[in-house]
Amino acid sequence: MIPFSILDLVRIPQGGTARVALDQARDLARHAETLDFRRFWVAEHHNMPGIASAATSVAISHIAAGTERIRVGAGGIMLPNHSPLVIAEQFGTLDALHPGRIDLGLGRAPGTDQTTLRALRRTPNSADRFPQDVLELQAFLAPAQTGQTIQAIPGAGSEVPLWILGSSTFGAQVAAKFGLPYAFASHFAPTALDTALSVYRANFEASAQQAKPHAMVGVNIIAADTDAHARRLATTQQMSFADLFRGARNLSRPPIDDIETYWSPAEKMQANNMLACSIVGGPDTVRAGIQAFIARTQADELMIVSDVFDPEARKRSYALIAQARDALNA
Repeated sequence: MIPFSILDLVRIPQGGTARVALDQARDLARHAETLDFRRFWVAEHHNMPGIASAATSVAISHIAAGTERIRVGAGGIMLPNHSPLVIAEQFGTLDALHPGRIDLGLGRAPGTDQTTLRALRRTPNSADRFPQDVLELQAFLAPAQTGQTIQAIPGAGSEVPLWILGSSTFGAQVAAKFGLPYAFASHFAPTALDTALSVYRANFEASAQQAKPHAMVGVNIIAADTDAHARRLATTQQMSFADLFRGARNLSRPPIDDIETYWSPAEKMQANNMLACSIVGGPDTVRAGIQAFIARTQADELMIVSDVFDPEARKRSYALIAQARDALNA
């Protein structure tokens, strides 16, 4: 069976704080470790009141310090927001603290709006340099060469594994050309999923890091003991997407009984389009959904988002997902 991994959104809940969200993420990572999930990733978002992982490398350090075996990383760092040298130093430091457990996923999007992008002191065309920045970062993480005047310290020689993230064929082309593993964000941008995977696999060129293509595919899975309970838990994520279309950046909300009372028909259509790669239900529904999704994508790994408000219900969701994985494996 393919590995299952977790992308945690580090949501700040209503009534909670950023510290609560970060501690819940670390607690969830410890739980995931006992369930044999492969990786636990967090992502870079800025100026979002409901997400606590803006300082992504700091969040990773907090989570990695509370775990022992699970790989911890970025899904991802939005490279146009940073100089490659600084990211090499940050992730070289993380690797020095937690050897062999750090992943570095790289995205081209800003992870925020254009006004905040200017506050980050980056320009909108910074994304145009993404392929060159990936190569520069890779060079800083490689062993230092004779006469190299600028080194990432820590970082040089760590060879922290890089991943390319994407929601279009552009990222697929970059990952294929550079011979890197590819993570597709179908958990919120599913439209180009099949095309991007095809482009990646057809054009992959082997590299020192990766001998053959490795496609990790994002999917929303919310599991509970019954289909009805899972559908109720899923209203937290559905409300977040409706808020996004309204231009509201709210904290994570508790689930509600009837999502139809919250969103308009237009918001429902938009949200359902973005959440098309979702599996919501009890154990049998989740197991069948996972099996069908793997058959469709031929994924080498699943990156699972279970956006559930209550931390205990979220841990239960991942436990049921792990049970489904083990049942399919058996």
